[in-house]
Amino acid sequence: MNDQCPECGSINLYHDYDRAEVICSECGLVVKETLLDSGPEWRAFDSEQRDKRERTGAPMTYMIHDKGLSTDIDWRDRDIHGRDLNPGKRAQIYRMRKWQRRIRVSDAMSRNLAFALTELNRLSSHMQLPKNIREAAAILYRRAIEEGLVRGRSIEGVTAGCLYASCRKCKVPRTLDEIAEYARVEKKEIGRSYRYIMRELGIRLPPTNPLDYIPRFASELGVSAQVQRRAVEILKQAMDLGLTSGKGPMGAAAAALYISSIEHDERKTQREVSEIAKVTEVTVRNRYKDFQDKLGLDVDV
Repeated sequence: MNDQCPECGSINLYHDYDRAEVICSECGLVVKETLLDSGPEWRAFDSEQRDKRERTGAPMTYMIHDKGLSTDIDWRDRDIHGRDLNPGKRAQIYRMRKWQRRIRVSDAMSRNLAFALTELNRLSSHMQLPKNIREAAAILYRRAIEEGLVRGRSIEGVTAGCLYASCRKCKVPRTLDEIAEYARVEKKEIGRSYRYIMRELGIRLPPTNPLDYIPRFASELGVSAQVQRRAVEILKQAMDLGLTSGKGPMGAAAAALYISSIEHDERKTQREVSEIAKVTEVTVRNRYKDFQDKLGLDVDV
């Protein structure tokens, strides 16, 4: 297909699937006729009709142990025309449905995956993590089970460790304390599982960047976009001077937001900031003083 109009050279082409034509938006020339429509051959006028006529299921996902590719037998005892099944056919469908559920998790690996991915989904839902992190954690757990790294370890611990690694990889950092709050294992077990998986799979993740915490902390504190931008500027200056090296990223992000909120007359107390960042007030105060002295900030506390 031509990428531009042969008449005027415009690249603004409009695809009219109703008329099966490609039309230039500038001069109106019909660039191509008899355009093939890649959509469905049926029409639907509301969502109910669309659901009835669709013949495709949900997209493939790693969050289901069989990736969502298996077949499900509907729980309604009706035929294709919506009529009730006779008692004999209903008993047959019941037996088929029961065996279908059994063979979906027929081997040990499938049972392990089914349990682990259910736990992963529960953890992610409690922590309100986006879908891409859930998928990344599921892929990492599949790699771990294929390499035999789960054997002899708790499924909950390995699942939580994979979720922690995925959060760091996707730059949506969560601390071990936050994950342990909802996990069914201790923080120590999660950290041990995380380090073991990273070492055995040869995955190296860079240290957590304090900048990754700024959007979440700013949102929870309810400060403006100007405060958030200024906090990012302060952190970048501090990182250039090496003031954040060897320091906790959450404390550095909290101190930058604290300074920025004062500069923009949206003052937040050290206690409010420390509670959001889950660090002590002393940590916020120490980082704040470091930034103020080394960056030459004139902030009236």
